[in-house]
Amino acid sequence: MNRLLAACALILWLCVIPIIRASQAQPVPGTTPEIFKQFSEYVVKIEVVETGSAAKASTGTGFVADPSGRIVTNYHVISKLVHSPERYRIDVIDVAGGTTVATVLGVDVVYDLAVLRTARRPKGHLDFESKPVEQGTRLYSLGHPHDLGLSIVEGTHNGLLKHTLYPKVHFTGSLNPGMSGGPTLTQAGKVVGVNVATEGNQISFLVPAERAIALLERTAKVETPAAAGFLADVGRQIYDNQSRYLAGMFDAKTPRVVLSPYNLPTRPTEFFRCWADAVRRKELPYVSVTHDCSTDDYIFVSSEQSSGIVRFFHQLLSTSELNPARFFTLYSGQFQGGNAAMFGNEEEVTPFRCQTRNVATANGKLKAVLCARQYIKLPTLYDAVFRAATLGSRNAGLVSTLSLSGVSFDNVQGLSRRYMENIKWQR
Repeated sequence: MNRLLAACALILWLCVIPIIRASQAQPVPGTTPEIFKQFSEYVVKIEVVETGSAAKASTGTGFVADPSGRIVTNYHVISKLVHSPERYRIDVIDVAGGTTVATVLGVDVVYDLAVLRTARRPKGHLDFESKPVEQGTRLYSLGHPHDLGLSIVEGTHNGLLKHTLYPKVHFTGSLNPGMSGGPTLTQAGKVVGVNVATEGNQISFLVPAERAIALLERTAKVETPAAAGFLADVGRQIYDNQSRYLAGMFDAKTPRVVLSPYNLPTRPTEFFRCWADAVRRKELPYVSVTHDCSTDDYIFVSSEQSSGIVRFFHQLLSTSELNPARFFTLYSGQFQGGNAAMFGNEEEVTPFRCQTRNVATANGKLKAVLCARQYIKLPTLYDAVFRAATLGSRNAGLVSTLSLSGVSFDNVQGLSRRYMENIKWQR
């Protein structure tokens, strides 16, 4: 009897082993291994190569987005070629290691997208999700993090960001450099967004799928890219986009904040964030109160340039201990601060040129300086810093600074003037 039971147990064990092994070898449909196995062949690695040295200048990810083989990626991934097409080429490397040179068919610099084409015909492509995706839906992002090989990252869809200049999907997952331009998929393999940025700590962002669809439609009939390249188109897109976010800024409806004795502008639109603080220490003979606001988004232009950044900073200095001469020295030092916060090298921007003048406004007297520099390759765009200091008080003063990046000179002048007019004294 014992031998019979042992034999039955052995037969049962032998029957169970193949079942266990089979379940381990065959991923369950809809699981992460199955999604990677089924859709990774449509994801490619993007390498921007410096032709003089044959060395990689940047890497990213893309994916095959239609039956003709067009590839979607981020603009920032291939921006070096857009700025210097004579120096770079784009290599597209498929999952099997095959390499093909790509050409750019179109870019959307505002939404950080580009469409590429290669001579290779794909076996298939990824489709876009056409239905709304609920918050909390499990998503799967594919890409080449840090040039370590194709990887998959799980996360969740947390809806569109509410207070941002450009629509972005909040993806709770760990995107890393190199995954930019890759697809983020539903469990069914439909693309809901294009990987674009991360802030770490499981906070990442996607360009919504509809923006990629729009660029694919816009480039559907493009056969031969423009001989002059896309840099002029990048400049036009940035220039045309300014009216959308600068219109009405610092108008009569702008909210106000009081830093006594001054009444000042604060958060002009919902895509600004503002902070305030104060320095009050016994060892210091003065008090400093600050109010700082900036846009929470920007347009990537190049590794050294951005557009769409608007920041303004109010600093109120006051004293009950310093005599007027010593306070004036302190106050003047704050006003004469430089433009070091802005990036850019001599190949991309001109030096700052400044004009200083005393201005009598309807509210009081100001000393104002406006400094601007021009983009060399995008000459319709400028960076600017406007700084104003109130005059007339012996023991208190306000220094207020407005910084702009990648805007027209007309907007530099117009926005600086409106900003200055919003600096008011309490009555």
